[in-house]
Amino acid sequence: MDNELNVTYITFDGHVEVHKYRYLYFVIMFTAYILIICSNSTIVCIIVIKKALHEPMYIFIAALLINSVLYSTAIYPKLLIDFLSEKQIISYSACLFQWFIYYTLASSEFFLLSVMAYDRYVSICKPLQYPTIMRKKTVYIFLILAWTLSACQVSVATLLSGNRTLCNFVLKGIICNSTFQNLHCVSSAVLNIYGLVVLVIAVPLPVLFILFTYTRILIITYRSSREVRRKAAQTCLPHLLVLINFSCLSTYDVLLARLETNVPKTVRLIMSLQMILYHPLFNPIIYGLKMKDIHKHLKRLFSKKYFILSCNHTMFSEPEQRGKKQRTLQLKKPQHTRSR
Repeated sequence: MDNELNVTYITFDGHVEVHKYRYLYFVIMFTAYILIICSNSTIVCIIVIKKALHEPMYIFIAALLINSVLYSTAIYPKLLIDFLSEKQIISYSACLFQWFIYYTLASSEFFLLSVMAYDRYVSICKPLQYPTIMRKKTVYIFLILAWTLSACQVSVATLLSGNRTLCNFVLKGIICNSTFQNLHCVSSAVLNIYGLVVLVIAVPLPVLFILFTYTRILIITYRSSREVRRKAAQTCLPHLLVLINFSCLSTYDVLLARLETNVPKTVRLIMSLQMILYHPLFNPIIYGLKMKDIHKHLKRLFSKKYFILSCNHTMFSEPEQRGKKQRTLQLKKPQHTRSR
């Protein structure tokens, strides 16, 4: 049975004392998953409902947050099952699928960030041409390309990996990420070259483009008034923070498989959890706090909820107070009649 299991399944070896702390891991990750879904979905719903936020910048932010929800949904359910299971295993086909979703969404994230940088560049540096350049049709084309191009690039690598034989069935991690390639018997020159080309297209090129656009924005705003500089900082700073955060985590993810160093299991687990936990929660916090219009609508939403809860509390408490008054009056009446 074990031999058949080793042929069909891959074992995750990145968990640290999972049998001892399984319920603690499960509660922490389940809470994080609920927070990711709720925080990202709330901002997306606000952008969809409020017509004032139907602008290219906010549409791209919504797409980025949807990306985070899809990214987490591809990882968390399986991870939560593993915490409660005796054996942390995954089928080879399921691992390939998770690997495909993981890198498709990671690649589309860089594409979306570069499109957002271009949107800010046109808005600040070419404000008169902005309505003609960033039309709704153009925005939808960018969104479609962000997901389809990334999916096509990663699907070729997935098909090339799927036809190769495995010699190792133990994965040094908790999800199917870049370390998955170390399971193959022999490294493929075609796959390595193609992977390098895709990596250059997906990461360094968008990052260089983003840095170029923000450098141009910085030069233009430096010559402008203080108000223009303030508005540029308010809209561009959140994008830069998200870019820096995601770039650092992606660099670690890529280097982990390429260097093949004996990194301690605890360090691997912490870094893997940062990638799947920290980043999906980081996006809604940054855009919810730093983007003025989104923050304003969030404050209104939570103040309304607080108002409704307080109204319900007073509605339910008033009858109780009236009942108490009536009971006290009824108790006092006999005392008055006796004294008379």
